[in-house]
Amino acid sequence: MKEQNQTAKRYKEEVVPELIKEYGYKNVNEVPKLVKIVLNMGLGDVKDNSKSFNTAVEELTLIAGQKPVATKAKKAISNFKVRQGMKIGAKVTLRGTRMYEFFDRLTAIALPRVRDFRGISDKSFDGRGNYSMGIKEQLIFPEISYDKVEKIRGLDVSFITTAKTDAEAKSLLKALGLPFAR
Repeated sequence: MKEQNQTAKRYKEEVVPELIKEYGYKNVNEVPKLVKIVLNMGLGDVKDNSKSFNTAVEELTLIAGQKPVATKAKKAISNFKVRQGMKIGAKVTLRGTRMYEFFDRLTAIALPRVRDFRGISDKSFDGRGNYSMGIKEQLIFPEISYDKVEKIRGLDVSFITTAKTDAEAKSLLKALGLPFAR
């Protein structure tokens, strides 16, 4: 049997009973849980330079621990010099053990390295129990070597949960260790 991640273990042992007590769930399966984490990096500025695109994809691979999928333009937009089918980004969907490992690295190592960090905003819930946040630079992750960085890029991180409301999702993410401001 493979070893269980600390966050996954804490979810089962501490978070589930805490949420059952707080919201009065009748069944353990009603308790919201983290389903997946999606990392997205928009790379529209390197659409003409495939070497820069590959460098950015390698950085996202180091951050996520798995190879990203290139996202392509759905339609042509002449003002941005984008043709249909052109690679304009990369995304990774993390589930299971990799998801919890990334969550641990994000909360324990990466977010505290952000300059003037006072917590993340609690206003980015979508109304259906999912949370999204933006990271301004990939340098906060220790896997990225500062000397090899070609350009500072940001990425979007989305936490998808089974929660029905934003309040339940916030309680879940806060109990797991996401540092909300206030």
